Amino acid sequence: MISDDPQFYVQGVLKCDRRVLAKTITLIESSLRGHQDLARTVIDLLLPYTGKAIRLGITGVPGVGKSTFIESLGTLLVKKGHRVAVLAVDPSSKRSGGSVLADKTRMEKLAIEENAFIRPSPSGGTLGGVARKTRETMIVCEAAGFDVMIVETVGVGQSETTVASMVDFFLLLMISGAGDELQGIKKGVLELADAVAVNKADGDNVNRAEMARKQYETALHFLAPSSPNWTPPVLTCSALEMNGIDIIWGAVLDHHKKLTLTGELQANRKKQAVDWMWSLVKDGLNERFFQNSEVNKLLPGILKEVESGETASTLAAARLLFLLDNNPSV
Repeated sequence: MISDDPQFYVQGVLKCDRRVLAKTITLIESSLRGHQDLARTVIDLLLPYTGKAIRLGITGVPGVGKSTFIESLGTLLVKKGHRVAVLAVDPSSKRSGGSVLADKTRMEKLAIEENAFIRPSPSGGTLGGVARKTRETMIVCEAAGFDVMIVETVGVGQSETTVASMVDFFLLLMISGAGDELQGIKKGVLELADAVAVNKADGDNVNRAEMARKQYETALHFLAPSSPNWTPPVLTCSALEMNGIDIIWGAVLDHHKKLTLTGELQANRKKQAVDWMWSLVKDGLNERFFQNSEVNKLLPGILKEVESGETASTLAAARLLFLLDNNPSV
């Protein structure tokens, strides 16, 4: 049962009560208007208790071993005394399935750690909706005292850009031996990376991993770095054997230290907060447009007119938007 008292959630989260933490995230994920209003109040009250965590985004090509890598990294961090939350952005997942739920069962060692928290992404919906819930879940987890956020992209395409827009450090996981590593990844994703790690550098694959590392290093030279204070390193690791994981974490800490000292980290977070606000505004306008009764009544006819060529798209759009002008309550 969901309480209607915001302090129930705020105090429970600040005490890191696992039961209340789960209830708070369930509240955030609810699509009921009353729950959304309450969730916004809770998020606003928790916001002052956030901002101290390191936010790490991770993406990678299929078969790269993200689950194993995240479990290895998470286990390492827990042993170092950190409290780790693993979240995901996956526009295609469903509550009854989806790879993140499977990941949770595969991350058996990390899942049972008292100082680790693994949360599947919200069910279905648009990428924007999932990203919004993930951002809010990050706030809740930070307020609960988790000091490392690992945000995983499970979907493909736009989800990489979305995750990069909510984290401090974006790690791109790659593998060797595929024959066309560079063709298998979009230039845009490579430009987002604060580091590239070639996973599965173990056994007979060590030499191939080193060759792939040099390829990616060369490719990065042709791209302008996203920060004037940081040159993305290309590293190798074996998540299976726990080799090189500490070096990657060292790169994350080095990046965090340098960008904090220059003020770039705080500037980036301020920009992310403003970008998030505009994203929410756009989502809200879109939602309210399609909830408008006049729009729903006239839309089928207008669509037919546009499809048949009777009405120009520009005029049709203006007519639909004009409906909103004449209904100030929308």
